[in-house]
Amino acid sequence: MTAALAMLLVGAASAQDDRDALKSYSYVEVQGGAQLTSTNAPMDKLITPTAALSFGHYFTPVVGARLHVNAWQSKSGFQALDQYYKWKYVTPDLDLMINLSNLFSKNASHALNVILLGGVGLNYAWDNDELKDLNLAPELTPLAWDKNRLNHNLRAGLRLETNVTKPLGLSLEVNANSLDDRFNSKTNDKDDWMFTAMVGLSYRFGHKYRKPAPAVVPVVQEVVEEQKADVAPAPVVVEEKKPVPVVKQETVKLHKVIHYAIRVSDNETPSAIMKEVADFMKQYKNVKVQAVGYADKGTGNAKLNQMYAKRRADQFKQDMVSRYGVDGAAIATDSKGDTVQPFAENDKNRCVIIDAEGTKEVTVYE
Repeated sequence: MTAALAMLLVGAASAQDDRDALKSYSYVEVQGGAQLTSTNAPMDKLITPTAALSFGHYFTPVVGARLHVNAWQSKSGFQALDQYYKWKYVTPDLDLMINLSNLFSKNASHALNVILLGGVGLNYAWDNDELKDLNLAPELTPLAWDKNRLNHNLRAGLRLETNVTKPLGLSLEVNANSLDDRFNSKTNDKDDWMFTAMVGLSYRFGHKYRKPAPAVVPVVQEVVEEQKADVAPAPVVVEEKKPVPVVKQETVKLHKVIHYAIRVSDNETPSAIMKEVADFMKQYKNVKVQAVGYADKGTGNAKLNQMYAKRRADQFKQDMVSRYGVDGAAIATDSKGDTVQPFAENDKNRCVIIDAEGTKEVTVYE
């Protein structure tokens, strides 16, 4: 799997075509790998080869579907008896595919696509004579003697694949399949699980692209007065208006909570949360930080809790200045004591709640 992932990343690095205008395409894919059927036996003894063939079509850069046929060999056993058996199976499924990279990114060109898939189908298992040869009582494995081993299959999985504008592509796919007890010829009144991990090679074809927007052609207006000796006026050229960059200020916010043990109001070691707040203050402009201390109502009394809450907020500010070199003037502190309980769980109210706000410059074109 490590070697396959390395090959996948190498292929992805060369797939940098601009496909912003890609609308749809189809593909055929072959896959090979390993599968594991979950049962009461050591997993390392249950790994078997598997292969798949699929035909798919993406209706949009985000949504696609495929007919996927997975088959070969599976294995199960009885750990107490140290006995194992194999059988053959075939699983046709109809899967829906969602390209998460295109769904959450404005740029439709990616070196590597992350695809979520799920589907339903059927499974048929056969050639389970090895189980019968174990000479177990039929009442222990009643399904082994049952001729009908056709059952349902529910699937969920995740794919990594190279960019789709190339005719050939590589993929790495991991699936979890939920099947009926008939799959492994044993019964435990629960669905069986089959997990597959496969590397695939696909051929993409039938690419369709959105029609590009019509080019803006300068309009030339020429006025000619017939049978006049005067020189015609110069052509009028209408030029396309170019977008102008405008810099705007955008507000960014950060919300964090630091919890404390009883009567502990300082941090003896640098906190990852304080570092995150410090990085935020250094990254953005016009930053203002509000640190409010709290105490739990279930411990101490109102006067002590007011003191502990204030001490926690002040200690937070002091640590931010001394450890991370931030501007203390940008940090305001306050104390609510135990008069406000922001959390339902009593012990969580021994805390400092930090809210930071700053600005960053964003360039837009108008």
